[in-house]
Amino acid sequence: MSKVRVEHLTKVFGKKSQQALAMVRENKSKNEIVEKTGATVGVYDASFEVNEGEIFVIMGLSGSGKSTLIRLLNRLIEPSSGDIYIDDEDIAKMNKEELREVRRHKINMVFQNFGLFPQRTILENTEYGLEVRGVPKEERRQRAEQALDNSGLLSFKDQYPNQLSGGMQQRVGLARALANDPEILLMDEAFSALDPLIRREMQDELLELQQRVQKTIIFITHDLNEALRIGDRIALMKDGQIMQIGTGEDILTNPANEFVREFVEDVDRSKVLTAQNIMVPAFTTNIEIDGPNVALQRMRKEEVSMLLAVDRKRQLKGSLTAESAREARKNELPLKEVIDKNVQKVHKDTLVSDIFNLIYDSPTPLAVVDDQDRLIGVVIRGSVIAALSDATVNDDSEEGVTANV
Repeated sequence: MSKVRVEHLTKVFGKKSQQALAMVRENKSKNEIVEKTGATVGVYDASFEVNEGEIFVIMGLSGSGKSTLIRLLNRLIEPSSGDIYIDDEDIAKMNKEELREVRRHKINMVFQNFGLFPQRTILENTEYGLEVRGVPKEERRQRAEQALDNSGLLSFKDQYPNQLSGGMQQRVGLARALANDPEILLMDEAFSALDPLIRREMQDELLELQQRVQKTIIFITHDLNEALRIGDRIALMKDGQIMQIGTGEDILTNPANEFVREFVEDVDRSKVLTAQNIMVPAFTTNIEIDGPNVALQRMRKEEVSMLLAVDRKRQLKGSLTAESAREARKNELPLKEVIDKNVQKVHKDTLVSDIFNLIYDSPTPLAVVDDQDRLIGVVIRGSVIAALSDATVNDDSEEGVTANV
């Protein structure tokens, strides 16, 4: 479901804005427009949708228009043309009072510089937005404390900003935004000023926090690795235009043009692709239904010597070898009595870079499971090597046949 919808949004800076807008409609280049009018097109005919509850990353190099675009979304910068819909209401056409209500209740922003008041405590800083809205003191304190608790900062509520590290100050800025309980959170280069280690920790915390609060987040960054790490989808910008929108894998594997291809060519794919991206189907036996003869027949048909054991809900229970199935048939045992429960498994979102060492030491493929521990596939060595080398694995290779279970 679309939470934010942007249609043909353009921002022109300069005196001859109408002439520049006409040239935009004629698909003239940004350079041609500035040469003929002296006006700069900050955002060029941008259209996109952001789904409710997703992290939508807008990224690009300096001067690409990404920060201008995010400020258009809450009209900190006024658009030259186009529409901005939030829940199907066009905020581009709202008056000042209507816009003020949207900013107070639906949308909030976290900036790169933390913007904390040095004379206020952490709790008082977190309460600030609620105080401006006129929320009663007791209620705003409770909501601010809850936001700080969600961010792991409640024990620091009586301290002042200069007593906290840069990363902790940014977490306070995030808590302050969330205390207002906005439906949409805009984050403009929110982690760019932080040291690399702290920045990664903040990315982790944002993802964990999103699991709990499920906000619609529009996140601006110039760092492709950050975009790939946290974004459900990514919009890549150049010269005010959106070059491509898609998942990280879409952009890496199917770049829309030469600019995108060059932009992503140096990305370490092992730190982007996950187990779900490289897994293959698993050969299984349902130990609540199948007997040893059924299991052995399946092994013969699929030309494998092992099956993964699942129950009716497809939850992973272990593995079954041909030898164990024959033992069960000989001794008239149910399959659940002879399966090996020590199966190496990984979550579907495990990065390929974290899988390599696991599968290197594993005698069998790795089972891939979802959040409910249901089996959804297996990872074989060939898939990992292909992902790391960006090569195609021969489907008829010996490993692809004998290792798949």
